Amino acid sequence: MSAIQEIEQLERQRFDAQVAKDLPTLERIFADDLIYTHSNGHQDGKASYLASIASGQSRYDKVDIEALTVRPYNDDHTAIVNALIQIDLGPGADGQPSFTRIKYVVVYIKTAEKGWQLVLWHAQKQAA
Repeated sequence: MSAIQEIEQLERQRFDAQVAKDLPTLERIFADDLIYTHSNGHQDGKASYLASIASGQSRYDKVDIEALTVRPYNDDHTAIVNALIQIDLGPGADGQPSFTRIKYVVVYIKTAEKGWQLVLWHAQKQAA
């Protein structure tokens, strides 16, 4: 499997795990030194982001990938992902479905010990 295919698969696993609150999978995918910058500018580390998913503060009912580009570098030991997703956030205050579209950049690093891990997420909301 190529680095591009591995990262595409990891991105899908990660979104599935975020929806399912599958913390062991996220623990494996996220590097210990993760920097996760949300679309509102709030920044989390690995522990605080996992805690926000566990508590429901960061909630994802469904994530649809609209576009995904993976660019491997450094002899396939670094990969940058640019993507556009739509996140179903569940019912809003008015009971209607709530969606947000986000463009994001992700950096993955591959090590001999842990394989591919996400070290950086930076997101920006898009107009509907």
